Amino acid sequence: MLAKSLLSSTSEDLVPLLIQVKQGLNVPIVGVVSDGQSSIGKAVAQALPEVAHGLCHFHYLREAAKLIYEADRHAKKELKKRVRGVRKLERAVSQQPDNDMNEVVEGYCQAVRAALTDDGRPPLDAAGLTLHKRLSAVDDSLDRMGQKGGCPSP
Repeated sequence: MLAKSLLSSTSEDLVPLLIQVKQGLNVPIVGVVSDGQSSIGKAVAQALPEVAHGLCHFHYLREAAKLIYEADRHAKKELKKRVRGVRKLERAVSQQPDNDMNEVVEGYCQAVRAALTDDGRPPLDAAGLTLHKRLSAVDDSLDRMGQKGGCPSP
């Protein structure tokens, strides 16, 4: 359609661009989808008053989920604080003589580190909830192992 470098993205700068696009097309424009920036909305209303203007679904969802995302992000941060010592534990185990328990502890440490580095893609993936689920699975596994007498409780 048209690509042009603009000095700013004010509606006054966007209107001529939209008019130029409209004139250059051989088909009618029946809709515009944007990220909801107010200058784009004003420019579409002025340059293409007969055209429907909608908000991009991704941006709409992101805005709708903003409060949930912030709560999830805070929860993830708090969960990370609780397992901050995993590297220290891993280093301490690696300096011990090799035995089967070292391998088990290192495996659990790797599972925790993998859980910490897996960030979802907001707004559809809740990284804090995912981290909680994965850390809970590690914790449950450690509890089961402890009940069987395989290792001291976590």
